[in-house]
Amino acid sequence: MVDVKKGNIKQHLMSPAERVAVNTGILYARMGITIFITLFVTRIILDSLGAEDFGIFNLIAGAIAMLTFLNTAMAGASQRFMSYAQGEGDIKKQKYIFNVSIILHLSIAIIVIIIIEIAGYFLFKGVLSIPEGRLHAAKVIYQFMLVSTFFTIISVPYDAIINAHENMLFVAILSITETIFKLAIAIFISYTSSDKLISYGLLMALISIVLLFIRQIYCHRKYAEVQIHPKRYFKIPLFMEMTSYAGWALLCTTTSIVTMQGMSILLNTFFGVIVNAAQGIANQISGLLMSFSNTMLKALNPVIVKSEGGKNRELMLKASLTGNKISFYLYAFFAIPTIIEMPFLLSIWLKETPDFAIIFCRLSLFKTLIQQPTITFYTSIAATGKVKPNSIVDSILWSLLLPISYVAFRMGSTPEVIYINLIILALSLTLSKIYFVHRIVGLPIRRIFKDTLIPCFFVGVISTSICIIPNLLLSEGLLRFFSVAFLNSVAFLTLTFFVGLNDLEKKQFTLIVNSVFFKVKTICRTSFVKI
Repeated sequence: MVDVKKGNIKQHLMSPAERVAVNTGILYARMGITIFITLFVTRIILDSLGAEDFGIFNLIAGAIAMLTFLNTAMAGASQRFMSYAQGEGDIKKQKYIFNVSIILHLSIAIIVIIIIEIAGYFLFKGVLSIPEGRLHAAKVIYQFMLVSTFFTIISVPYDAIINAHENMLFVAILSITETIFKLAIAIFISYTSSDKLISYGLLMALISIVLLFIRQIYCHRKYAEVQIHPKRYFKIPLFMEMTSYAGWALLCTTTSIVTMQGMSILLNTFFGVIVNAAQGIANQISGLLMSFSNTMLKALNPVIVKSEGGKNRELMLKASLTGNKISFYLYAFFAIPTIIEMPFLLSIWLKETPDFAIIFCRLSLFKTLIQQPTITFYTSIAATGKVKPNSIVDSILWSLLLPISYVAFRMGSTPEVIYINLIILALSLTLSKIYFVHRIVGLPIRRIFKDTLIPCFFVGVISTSICIIPNLLLSEGLLRFFSVAFLNSVAFLTLTFFVGLNDLEKKQFTLIVNSVFFKVKTICRTSFVKI
């Protein structure tokens, strides 16, 4: 049975590797369009709002995100159950999952809004350190973000459907549309005579509403399982199963999000909003570079879960191991020269670099680099449904960061200490994932080291050693930057192909590249004949 109204037959005829390659290509095309615009938007917004208002916006955004952890756990549950059902090929079950997900997320949205409103009273009564003259604007921004959060939460079931169908073309179109909206907002903010911070918050909230309507219209027209009939497609056992799964995922999600967003409040309490501005820059840089690996993971994760749903454990393991490696290579390729040349890059990106921005960015990128070689393991564990033990251990590890950092700050430590603690946490979480993917999924630890960790380590260390040479010989500037970028490109790509990939991966890579070139050549030839 075809599981969509209009077929999507071509995608179903592709092999998993081809689907991942095609979808990744689409997402990279999207990223190529959005990444420059995003950097430009950040520059405009920082210049228009100023470091203080930019820091306030990031602080409020962090506080809101910290209070939406429940939705994050349920989003993962919806995605997992929908992809698993597609792997089983059960269209009726997909309808049940969609309707249960709609009810869950509407309930979550209402609960979260109530929590955020109550929490707001306490946040603005001494928890957040905000200049008196901007307190009113901060409160208004808080309400706008509350609206945005509500619509973002109730859009999750539609995102789960789109991702489970691996419809990355629509994901790309939606992302580009959102980026263009943000560019228009940034330009407007730079010219408006109204309060720029309040105007920015209002327009950002409107984006979430518009995007939800676009998702709803598309999914209801495109996919057969998108039918809202709670009385007809609702099962209490499925509701309880999804809630139970999300409950254990929630344990880890809660501690991780509270910790990451609590960093903003902790830094704000000890060092003020200017340090929050530096943290906002670090988050922007880390998020942009993460998109290079997350783009591939967005296309790969449904394949991992569908393989488990289709009772093909070995394919799931191969996809997970290869995904970890490729994720590391994609991230490290851009992260290594960025870390080395961070002062120069920030100097040409921003008109004025906030204090601590350089060290925050470097440490944040290094922390993320450590996590890449095991990044798909949680998806593999989640595909089996057995997330409880991993969630308990990871939540304990996450819960230690803020207390340890608080004690360090009380003893007079500088702001970057919290990022050093975060790196230690990342190492601990990596070891945790290795242990549990071995225990729950049955992946041998020796295979993890041989197929992923050792190749990633050698490629990363040798490439960094080569790239740092111009940094030792040349003064800061364009010549040194391009020298580092050139050496990185040659060394990293060579090492990745000859050392980082095994024989099977080299063969698959070659076949996929040849297949893509053949399809592009065929399309171009056909178009030329028609012309």
